[in-house]
Amino acid sequence: MYFAALLARTEDGWEASDTELDDVETLSDLADLAREASPEEDTVLVLIEQEDAWFGVVRVDGEDDPRIYVSDAAAAQRSAYGELLLTDELLGREPGADDVDDLDSLDLDGTEDGESESDEDDEESAAADAVPHSPVGDSQILDDLGISEKELRALDADDALSSIAEALGASEVLETVR
Repeated sequence: MYFAALLARTEDGWEASDTELDDVETLSDLADLAREASPEEDTVLVLIEQEDAWFGVVRVDGEDDPRIYVSDAAAAQRSAYGELLLTDELLGREPGADDVDDLDSLDLDGTEDGESESDEDDEESAAADAVPHSPVGDSQILDDLGISEKELRALDADDALSSIAEALGASEVLETVR
């Protein structure tokens, strides 16, 4: 089960809104959705969790690029919402590294010339293994809001969003949209 919410910082404190991510296809779409939640270009946090598996925080400050933290990259990779957050840059890969650039070099079975199908299976397995079962992204994403890197990394996926909201003084507003 997934839960996603926006927390927008305003002059009066934090405002929360439940958000539907079904129409969000890219990180850019998610950042635009966050920016719409704060017309004053204040800080907006997108909080996403998959029950007991992983959580993610996307921070958008005005027109700056979004900052991302994901608690367990391998678990998030198995989820549509997690895939939104796991960019090549976040995972330390070259953009499009797993794309095939030269279709002419492919045999009819989809393998490259001189490559066996088992080699391809090994490469796919290695690519999946390359995503760590650990946090990725900006672990200092909430430092200036009172949650240190150490505290963020210590959060359990099952209550992370509540803990973050509590530390921000926004637990009541988050619970209203939960």
